[in-house]
Amino acid sequence: MKKDKLQEQIEEMTVDSEREELVAVDLLDVLLDPDNREPLAFVDEDGKVLTFEQVAVIPHDDKNGERQLFTVLKPLDKIEGVADDEAIVFRVSVGDDGNTAIKPEEDDETALAVYDEYIKLLKAHGVKTPDED
Repeated sequence: MKKDKLQEQIEEMTVDSEREELVAVDLLDVLLDPDNREPLAFVDEDGKVLTFEQVAVIPHDDKNGERQLFTVLKPLDKIEGVADDEAIVFRVSVGDDGNTAIKPEEDDETALAVYDEYIKLLKAHGVKTPDED
């Protein structure tokens, strides 16, 4: 996957379906809204709109033992190097300016640990996991 294409801070956007225009919203509010079922749309550094389905928000301790927030997003648009059945683990951060940003988790071990936590949560709730297909 070309991580450098997604690693720039991206601005969270949502589609206003009545006017079909992009409207900036608070990303953290959207990620933590249990009723949100709308796709998430982001604008990358090249101005291309990428849409994602939110799969999960997972708190997880990073390698330094610090509690971090991660989100698992499944691309709805074709992204080079990402299979149709794959999702991407993003690290959620809040900047000094109070704006929330996400970027793909660069550490494969952390990304896998977050995904494993997601699978454990599914199993704990009796939900069939992707590896059980």
